[in-house]
Amino acid sequence: MTVRARPDRGQAVPLLLAVVAVAAVVLFALASLAAAAVDGARARAAADAVALAESASGRSTAQAVATANHARIVSVSHVGEDVLVVVVVGRAHATARARTYVAEDRPVP
Repeated sequence: MTVRARPDRGQAVPLLLAVVAVAAVVLFALASLAAAAVDGARARAAADAVALAESASGRSTAQAVATANHARIVSVSHVGEDVLVVVVVGRAHATARARTYVAEDRPVP
């Protein structure tokens, strides 16, 4: 009895390796996108909190809030009654605005 060699034998292994390599690249790309999305959300939340703290209590409280949110304050500017804040968390930048509210019975600092 004669045994014929099959020319396509063993082709599944290279194909499987190619599929695994493509899957690894896609997972790496998705992980990078997810990390960027998380940094962006954290930066927006930190910017809001820092702007509110700056408008209500001043720079030292704003810096403490930024530190608690793992953010770095890039800039703070006062435009009329508004406070504009830019912060960085990871690789994401975010900007927030808060209005300074002064109660009538509270003296202006």
